[in-house]
Amino acid sequence: MQDREKRRWRFLGRKRGGERGQSLVETALVFPVLVTMLVGSVEVARVVRASIAVANAAKAGAQYGCESGFTAQDSTGIATAASNEASTFTVTTNSSVACTCSDGSASTCLNTDCANSHIEETVSVNTQATVNATVQLPGLPKTFTVKGQSIQRVVQ
Repeated sequence: MQDREKRRWRFLGRKRGGERGQSLVETALVFPVLVTMLVGSVEVARVVRASIAVANAAKAGAQYGCESGFTAQDSTGIATAASNEASTFTVTTNSSVACTCSDGSASTCLNTDCANSHIEETVSVNTQATVNATVQLPGLPKTFTVKGQSIQRVVQ
């Protein structure tokens, strides 16, 4: 009785001949896919980080521009504030000032435009940067363009 039981346990403990190395083959097939997913995730994280930095740069430029009517016209100062905020990226900055009268009528930013109300200035800052991919993966572009925009009212 003991011999029969020992043989049965030996048979159950052995792998069949066709299953040897199956785990190794499965690992070899799945490993490249996992590595590609990991590298792709790192690339996406880099682009998201750049996008956040460029959006923050636009906000910093608009905050500088909305300090007064003088700084709203200072496009160089606005670009400098934006570049200082996103110093790890080459940021392109465009800024503009729009004016309206507080009663809702149009204005060209001249003091004579709003006879019965006052002028309200708005600074708009657009930023843009290009992020190059560190590793070229199939299905992903070689460069990514990220943009930011901020619009704020000038303090008067």
